[in-house]
Amino acid sequence: MKLKELAFARSSDKGNHVDIGLFAYTEEGYRLIERQITAERVAAYFAPLGIGAVERYEVPTIWALKFVIRNALDGGASRSIRADNQGKTWSGALLRMEIEPRPCEKNER
Repeated sequence: MKLKELAFARSSDKGNHVDIGLFAYTEEGYRLIERQITAERVAAYFAPLGIGAVERYEVPTIWALKFVIRNALDGGASRSIRADNQGKTWSGALLRMEIEPRPCEKNER
């Protein structure tokens, strides 16, 4: 299933970095994305864009994860020639990530 079935997201630039907020619709959805959407997985997903380190922050009281993707905007809004130099489309790209609809049981691995 696509991540967009469980959550919505917003993204923006912070200088040369992208900031993505991922918000689950339900607590159950949050538990799934909390387990599956790691900083490492987000880094691998966006690796073709030549990004730096990815940091993940958890905000369970509002069923949200925040990702900061370092050095993702090729210099930032005023210096970058990227089509999306302010990081606005990164949230939509993340929502197209495929995830498992439920955690695997030990005997299913």
